[in-house]
Amino acid sequence: MIGTIRKHSSWLWWLIAGLTIVSFVVFMGSGPARNGGGGGSTGDYGRIYGRTITAQDFQRARAEYYIYYWTRSSGQWPDKTSSLSPEDMQRDIYIRLLLSEKAKQLGIQVNEDALVTAAGEFLRNISRGSKPIVMEKFLAQVLAPEGLSVLDLQNFLRNELSVQQLIQVLGLPGALVTPQEGSLLYDQDHRQVSAQAVFFSASNYLSQVSVTPAAIAQFYTNSMAVYREPDRVQVSYVWFNVTNYLAAAQTELAKTNFEDVVESAYQQYGATEFADAKTPAEAKSRIRAVLYRQRALADARQAANDFANAVFAITPVKPENLATYAQQKGLVARTTAPFSARLGPAEFNASAAFVRDAFQLTPDEPFANPVVEDDGVYVMALASQLPSAIPTLDEISYRVSQDFEESAAAELARTAGSNFFYTASVQLATGKTFTAAAVSSHATPELLPPFSISTSELPELGDRASLNQLKQAAFTTKPGQISRFTPTRDGGFVLFVQQLLPLDETEKKTELADFLAQARRARENEAFNLWLQVEANRELRDTPFYQKMASGTAK
Repeated sequence: MIGTIRKHSSWLWWLIAGLTIVSFVVFMGSGPARNGGGGGSTGDYGRIYGRTITAQDFQRARAEYYIYYWTRSSGQWPDKTSSLSPEDMQRDIYIRLLLSEKAKQLGIQVNEDALVTAAGEFLRNISRGSKPIVMEKFLAQVLAPEGLSVLDLQNFLRNELSVQQLIQVLGLPGALVTPQEGSLLYDQDHRQVSAQAVFFSASNYLSQVSVTPAAIAQFYTNSMAVYREPDRVQVSYVWFNVTNYLAAAQTELAKTNFEDVVESAYQQYGATEFADAKTPAEAKSRIRAVLYRQRALADARQAANDFANAVFAITPVKPENLATYAQQKGLVARTTAPFSARLGPAEFNASAAFVRDAFQLTPDEPFANPVVEDDGVYVMALASQLPSAIPTLDEISYRVSQDFEESAAAELARTAGSNFFYTASVQLATGKTFTAAAVSSHATPELLPPFSISTSELPELGDRASLNQLKQAAFTTKPGQISRFTPTRDGGFVLFVQQLLPLDETEKKTELADFLAQARRARENEAFNLWLQVEANRELRDTPFYQKMASGTAK
């Protein structure tokens, strides 16, 4: 779901082309539908709530799901990830169809103002705290390469808002959390525990590891799958750095009514987009910088297009043509180190579009169209393709040796931790303190800061264990007792729960109202999910996908 919706100005959505402004509503109402979305692909898609699902309905929901998945998986597309099966994707598409139909039944509608606001929030969210990405760039670099259009984005946002309203309507029974119940829930979440811990870290056992060629070879043989390199690619590229075009952009814009545009932008958006500017002059300076950079990026794109067209026209078609022509023009052609589709090139922060285009290059078609990035425009050519392979032990001997030592040391730490649990349990049963039991085992007890189930971070813990592991051990162990040994990636720990601390009643009075509201929202989501499970089991029985699932289960 989209988070809390806030009003968002549209000035960052300007399309700088002769310094004209295109309104969001007009922009969102244009553009083609997703590939196949307006066409007539045929097939039986079943019925939901008695209504036949058309091919257009399914394609629209599929396009929406693509955007939904992209926003929740760090920029991955559902058909390009191994963590999502085609069956899972089809199931989720039908869920979207069901929710869309239910919203129509209930008369839920989303007006244009809410849609514009949601779009602004969407761009802010995908920017992850940095300056919001402009719509033109998002469409060109993210959606268009996947055959998605601005209309698909509009449908996605509209349905996300509809689902929010569905949750409020259908999840209403879950919101009935009484103040008394909320008070008890608050106590459970905020009551702190005082505890000591003994950590067993691999680093303390490295000196005890016996490293021999035979042991390393055996470790490598047992772990070969871990060392498999994915498909990788190398590309040659010419970078048209946006900063090289800034001076010319300033000169050209100075010939226009540029200052009038800056003043107009400041009057309309200065109070919102540049609220942190100390003076009007500072805000206007930042507006100029944005417009200069956008104009410079447009000029870099034109130069890259001209360069690419010239390279593409050279016959015979060879990847080397890029470097050859770059040298003739006094430009620098660079080559990346091999990179995977997951990580991208190490030399610069490439977009998903750049990586995708790189992996689509072939010896017969070694060139890609220019790719626009934040720092400029890139024209690339295939340098080499490296298929998935497992390096030999000789090639990665240092890495394997390190991994073996760390793995063996972690196992020694876990053994020591398990032994400590048993010896400490016996000593506590005879009346010894936890500290005395630890010292007698040559371990160092550590007093942890008080923490509760609601604690979100505990810096003192470091990377020795996860906070959830610590909470699980603490709140499943009675005060005055020790937890069983908890293994971790680095080794493990044993926890001694000293006592549960009294609540801060003053703090509780201050926070209880907000906590109760959060608890009600969580219950709303739980109630909605229960409704959805029952509804899907009933209403999706008449779809071919769910019939196929039932048939497979029966077999």
